[in-house]
Amino acid sequence: MSLRLLRISWVISRHRLDTLLPLERLPWWLRALLWFSPLRLIPIGKRSRGERLRLSLEALGPIFIKFGQMLSTRRDLLPADIADELKRLQDQVPPFPGDQAADRVEKALETSLEEAFAEFDRVPLASASIAQVHAARLHGGEDVVVKIIRPGIDRVMRQDMALMYQVAKLCSKIPEARRLRPVEVIRDYEATLFDELDLYKEAANTSQLKRNFKDSPLLFVPTIYWPFTRRHVMVQERIRGIPVADLDTLIARGTNLKKLAERGVELFFTQVFRDNFFHADMHPGNIFVNCDNPEDPQYIAIDCGIVGSLTREDQDYLARNLLAFFHQDYYEVAALHIESGWVGENTRANEFAAAIRTVCEPILEKPLKDISFGQVLLGLFQTARRFNMEVQPQLVLLQKTLLNIEGLGRQLYPDLDLWSTAKPYLEQWMKERAGVSGLWESLKRQAPELSHQLPELPVLAHQALSRMEHEHRQRHQQVDSINAMRVQMARQGKRLYRLRLGLILLALALAWQPLSGWIALQEWPILAAAGIGLLLLVWQ
Repeated sequence: MSLRLLRISWVISRHRLDTLLPLERLPWWLRALLWFSPLRLIPIGKRSRGERLRLSLEALGPIFIKFGQMLSTRRDLLPADIADELKRLQDQVPPFPGDQAADRVEKALETSLEEAFAEFDRVPLASASIAQVHAARLHGGEDVVVKIIRPGIDRVMRQDMALMYQVAKLCSKIPEARRLRPVEVIRDYEATLFDELDLYKEAANTSQLKRNFKDSPLLFVPTIYWPFTRRHVMVQERIRGIPVADLDTLIARGTNLKKLAERGVELFFTQVFRDNFFHADMHPGNIFVNCDNPEDPQYIAIDCGIVGSLTREDQDYLARNLLAFFHQDYYEVAALHIESGWVGENTRANEFAAAIRTVCEPILEKPLKDISFGQVLLGLFQTARRFNMEVQPQLVLLQKTLLNIEGLGRQLYPDLDLWSTAKPYLEQWMKERAGVSGLWESLKRQAPELSHQLPELPVLAHQALSRMEHEHRQRHQQVDSINAMRVQMARQGKRLYRLRLGLILLALALAWQPLSGWIALQEWPILAAAGIGLLLLVWQ
């Protein structure tokens, strides 16, 4: 752990990432600390700040590269030169040697390259943070790509995750950061990240996504060749498309960018609400466009290692929240937050609604170029400070996907109105979910289970009635036992009272006069008290 921390510190120092900090926004004491820092003795060199940041993330490994990939889609938050450099992290990470890739393929398939493939290009087609891709051809003539996990990456990722856990635990001790639930967020991120190391899971996700969009004009997903797929090697159909970030080529081909951007929004909501299975790593390096018909463009998705899904409750909650935003019904948004437990039950809905209105009202009814979901999320977080709202880890992947879609939409068609595009789809989905057709579909889904349970209903009803009768008898027995205990305790209380009274009377008699002097002094009241006390002591 300490060696990894030293490695990170060395990379930051070597590439002088301290120069990327906005000094004018830092407190005076931190500016003074940076001014007298020994880092200033290290020359910056001729590389640009974007190149230095990219090289640092590449040197630090896959987790940092993933972070850079996410940042590369947010050109509204980054200067153009930095965004252009980070864009190279999407599929231009330095590759590992082709001979090493070939050895890993042969070891995984337990056969030679010549027996498995008619052709295999040792020069990688693309290289990303966790794996790289080589072009190949099967003996049947099918053009394919072979995805190979980087060697030794598991160890590096575990070191980075351990470091992130330490940082998250430190953040959990800070009241302001505790609401973010950093440990839970890191735990969810770890699970999704390590899923990418198992190409069996990615292949299964790809097959599921392909089945969901079979014959759909929205999305094409390549075919998986299962006989050649292993945990660290996957073979799939090679796609021929234009990278979605290659705007010059898309424009040259006459692509309808407005329709393409609108289909991106529709694709997102279809995955989340219709299928409840969404591609959660939709950065531009994983998305291509089929422009065979420029007026009817189709997306092509690859790299399905990270997918997400929601519970039925989360789906309904999210849809109702978005519709409330679209209708500018901030009181409904506040009520839904309170109902879901995101904020405390003692929160006043009208106060929370007013705070949300202050954040969201300026952004609605504007084209996408004027709307930043990142700024909205930041504003909502600032609002949440007053109401102790917690981050929900199960929605982190969805928020990340939404940010990717926003960045994609900005590049394709900045004038896209996300709200008017998404609102009809959500309204139709809610109508189908809550209407007669939704009820009928629910009954059809549950029909096999109901048909299996219907013949057993008489037996189940008899068992339930017998169980209720048994519980009723048990309750009566418990009541009788409690009453008997009460009677016994009352008797014991009376006995204890008589014992105490007898002891008191006898003690008073002895204190008044010794036993030898009672008869001589003829203290008959004292004798009577002593006799009563002795009688009470005997009668127990």
